[in-house]
Amino acid sequence: MKRSSKSRFPVLALLAVTLLAGPSSAKEWKTIRIATEADYAPFNYLDAQDQPGGFDIDIARALCTRMQAQCTIEPANWDSLIPGLNGGRYDAVVSSMAITEERKRQVAFTDKYYDRPSSFAARKDSSITAWDAVGLKGRVIGVQGDTVQAAFLKGEIQPGGAQIRSYQTQEEADADLAIGKLDAVFSDKILLSNWLSRPDTACCEVKADVDLVKYARYFGEGEAIAVRKNDTDLKEKLNKAIADIVADGTYKTINDKYFPFSIY
Repeated sequence: MKRSSKSRFPVLALLAVTLLAGPSSAKEWKTIRIATEADYAPFNYLDAQDQPGGFDIDIARALCTRMQAQCTIEPANWDSLIPGLNGGRYDAVVSSMAITEERKRQVAFTDKYYDRPSSFAARKDSSITAWDAVGLKGRVIGVQGDTVQAAFLKGEIQPGGAQIRSYQTQEEADADLAIGKLDAVFSDKILLSNWLSRPDTACCEVKADVDLVKYARYFGEGEAIAVRKNDTDLKEKLNKAIADIVADGTYKTINDKYFPFSIY
């Protein structure tokens, strides 16, 4: 999904973390400078006090606490994140950055810290029982054009005989589903869940998720933290911290604060 950007950002906002006793050095990563876009709610944004907030920021705080590092976070325009990282202004980018082949040529990525599920939604009384190319044969499926979801439908579902109807926005597709002009829509599950939480959308529900691992060629490898390629020690520390907060339940607490389903 394309990111927009803000032109005004506050000075560095400190993240509350615990410090280890004793001297520190750069390669011990006792201090880490983190950048985020702060324009992609609920993942990252500026709160009423112009301080960074959101899922990405809570994850960053948890990781820094687990690593016993002192961290600062600096909002930045989306297009400046990787140049700022490689230029030495930041040490890590925690900003819902998807792992792509193009980006892997510029930076190193940690293990994913979340995935964006993609799902089919339909009217609650839908007669569709199988959400694959065979089960959707002859059905009309709405999708926002020029998205990974549209590419998936074109490559995997349309060859089975489904009719794919492309829309300028997901909102337009959702509206046509609500009034019965479509058999289903296919979209980012987070966007669908936000739509379905409204009182005027009781008609419809999420019916099925797509296997993101099986279809990684369409949906990518998830969202991860970007670091400089030569900072392998920082990458290893972050990977361990991610695994630790997943194992001890910290991740679930943060996840459940923002989403009604797991995005890990």
